[in-house]
Amino acid sequence: MTTFYLAPMEGLTTYIYRRAYHRYFSGIDKYFTPFIASRRLNSREVNEILPEHNEGMTMVPQILTNRADEFLDIAAQLAAYGYSSVNLNLGCPSGTVTARKRGAGFLGVLRQLDEFLYTIFEKCPLDISIKTRIGISSEEEWDRLLEIYQKYPIEELIIHPRLQQEQYKGTPHRSAYQKAQNTLQTPLCYNGDIHTPGDYTALCTEMPDVSRVMLGRGILKDPYLVRKLRREPDAAPDKAAIKAFHDTLFEDYAAAMSGETPVLYKMKDLWTYLIRSFTNPDKYLKKIRKANSFADYKAAVGSLLREQALCE
Repeated sequence: MTTFYLAPMEGLTTYIYRRAYHRYFSGIDKYFTPFIASRRLNSREVNEILPEHNEGMTMVPQILTNRADEFLDIAAQLAAYGYSSVNLNLGCPSGTVTARKRGAGFLGVLRQLDEFLYTIFEKCPLDISIKTRIGISSEEEWDRLLEIYQKYPIEELIIHPRLQQEQYKGTPHRSAYQKAQNTLQTPLCYNGDIHTPGDYTALCTEMPDVSRVMLGRGILKDPYLVRKLRREPDAAPDKAAIKAFHDTLFEDYAAAMSGETPVLYKMKDLWTYLIRSFTNPDKYLKKIRKANSFADYKAAVGSLLREQALCE
């Protein structure tokens, strides 16, 4: 039976989002926090990892760094919060991250990466999983990366089979995932472009041995996606549940943030994806984006919920 993970998406899959999603839809077997990038955990990062903010969920914090001492310091702090495993981000393709040789940018300096992994696997008190791209600019880089990964007791390797330079464009190189299946003894998880049941069926047809799948934008667009993939009897979308989910998000962000502007920004960001759950959504998205007050925002969302149906 396939297990499903929720990808860490900066600014989107916050603890407030995860908590509301788990309450109304469930189905996710493992959640990952957006990355922690400094040993000096700020209040936002602490809120993401607090056990009371993640009750009932299997949660794995993610670290973004290219310094072994910093990774180990963060891991020690996470252990103090009761975590037993941590995820290393080698997948973020953002230019601001990769320019500093972090995230997927770290894949371009293999000797330093190998030395970094040697140190953290020797000294870290926690199990370590890795989320990775397959290289920077060429699929040929993947062979060397697999040689490096093969050296270490990686708890789990989550593979997004794209190159850093491809960002989220083009078709994932699934042959790279298959090569990892044939090369490594490490448990593997597939990540990339599973937005619909049809996408998942195509993946399973091409690679029937895939048993772990990480979902990102697909969940944001369709909170019922996991239920649909599992063909659960209550997989049909329910507008009342979507409304309750939305209202909880709105209320929790309003309670956690100061002023209307940051709350509206957070909700508008979510609607970029969630709007795709509705029929004929475009004019409603424009109204939501133009809203400059809670009253205008609620009126725009209310119109959408009254006048449009959910996509099946």
